Amino acid sequence: MLEIQERFDSAGYEHIVAAAGINNVHITEALDSDKAIGFIAYAYEAERTVVYDYDDGGDLMLCDGLVRSVMLKSAMKGIETMVFELPDEAKLAPLVKLRFLAEGSRVCENIDGFLNACEHCKK
Repeated sequence: MLEIQERFDSAGYEHIVAAAGINNVHITEALDSDKAIGFIAYAYEAERTVVYDYDDGGDLMLCDGLVRSVMLKSAMKGIETMVFELPDEAKLAPLVKLRFLAEGSRVCENIDGFLNACEHCKK
């Protein structure tokens, strides 16, 4: 069964933390039968959440779940902006396809509005 859980250490992700250059990087993993099949690395700042990297193994729905999990936690902290400072430009394409980002942008604004926009899809 797939679970998305935040890690409370950075073991195995030291290269991402080092590349980000800060100590407050959070790691959330996608687990399938306790085996990590994806992750997202991010940090909360006063007015924004910065995503430093993610790996979804090429699974667009896993990408969606990882990003939405961080969006929800950001919204709960009152953060309305998410910036994707990804080392691989190719990782922006799935985010555009999922409509987290507009073409040519690295910034998702109005996180709460984005999450609430999905409410009408249930009807």
